[in-house]
Amino acid sequence: MNKEVVIIGGGIIGLCSAYYLYKEGHKVTVIDKSDFSSGASYVNAGIITPSHIISLAAPGMINKGIKWMLSSTSPLSIKPRLDYDFLQWTWLFKKSSTQNKVAASIPVIKNINLFSRDLYEELKASKDFDFHYQHKGLMMYYKTDKMGEEEWNVGKLAIKEGLKVEHLTKEETQRLEPNVDLNIKGSVYYHSDAHMTPNEFMLKMKSYLERNNVTFIANEEVIDFQISDGKIKSINTKNNTITAGEFVLTTGSWTQKLAKKIGITIPVQAGKGYRINVKRETGIHIPAILTEAKVAVTPMNGFTRFGGTMEIAGINSQINTKRVNAIANAAESYYSGLQISQQERKDIESGLRPCSPDGLPYIGKLSKIKNVTVAAGHAMMGWSLGPATGKLVSEIITDKKTSVDLTPFHVERFT
Repeated sequence: MNKEVVIIGGGIIGLCSAYYLYKEGHKVTVIDKSDFSSGASYVNAGIITPSHIISLAAPGMINKGIKWMLSSTSPLSIKPRLDYDFLQWTWLFKKSSTQNKVAASIPVIKNINLFSRDLYEELKASKDFDFHYQHKGLMMYYKTDKMGEEEWNVGKLAIKEGLKVEHLTKEETQRLEPNVDLNIKGSVYYHSDAHMTPNEFMLKMKSYLERNNVTFIANEEVIDFQISDGKIKSINTKNNTITAGEFVLTTGSWTQKLAKKIGITIPVQAGKGYRINVKRETGIHIPAILTEAKVAVTPMNGFTRFGGTMEIAGINSQINTKRVNAIANAAESYYSGLQISQQERKDIESGLRPCSPDGLPYIGKLSKIKNVTVAAGHAMMGWSLGPATGKLVSEIITDKKTSVDLTPFHVERFT
């Protein structure tokens, strides 16, 4: 049965949900408080990451955050504040950061990432719209033996999970990336990963959906919900009241705030990241992570993107120039001869990644309010998991058996 569905949130998860719901024949409206041209979905590293099998809630991560707290250039920054949601999230994060929980999440993260990569390839093959997509893998560059050992230990876990991973010397790495001069000791090379140009994909996906009668409402913030008989009847924005049969929350870092309005606790903290675009030839053609600096490097369509930092400091759009410079300086130190100009450092954007306490997204229906599906909390895997999440949302709303077991993503697991 075709349904009227309103999606709140117009990032990668919202647009992919709209795409698969439209394909199932539903009438879809997407509403966003921005103009559909900014946010984490436009400024991320654009990497599809089956390689990222260790969740953000890894053992020792809180201790690292505390150690780095006073550094203005550290890759992870957790800014302490007297805020109940933040304190609760930190406690849940610490509780989730156990060896057993992280080990249990490895196949879950890998499988949904591979499913999503397959869907990106199906999308590309469908010719619904064209977009930049390349499957060249991901290099984890390291400068020290200690980091090389850490990365290879993760690589060996990934091999056990069936991924193709190689441990390469500097010379072997350099042969695969001949047009740059790498200042590294070696690399761990994941063949599983792919990469894209996010802002291009977002604009082309939105244009395709508009041509197919998906409605977009820009610059409208949802203020309240009208609920009766265990269902949302309508949503109120500043200017409108919008009714529908089904509602989807793909609201990223704002999910906890919005869920509170319907009496549900969904712990999410915003993790700010920055990107620098270099719009000239860099010679880089394989995506990489500069492991000591936690900087991602992606050759995109017409430019190279350098991105990084995880700044957990609430919802804000302030730019910390010291962190931006740390990204640029790290890039210059791994790629000899690369220079990132002052203008390129100034022309930066930030985005807020929605982080759940256990590093797994929330995907599924609410129990008390029957017509709400949540798809949020993807942290650094939002881009990677866009199609998988959108497909799952459409399966949930169409009452189909889901392609992936949703148990690990249970929306109310912290309630």
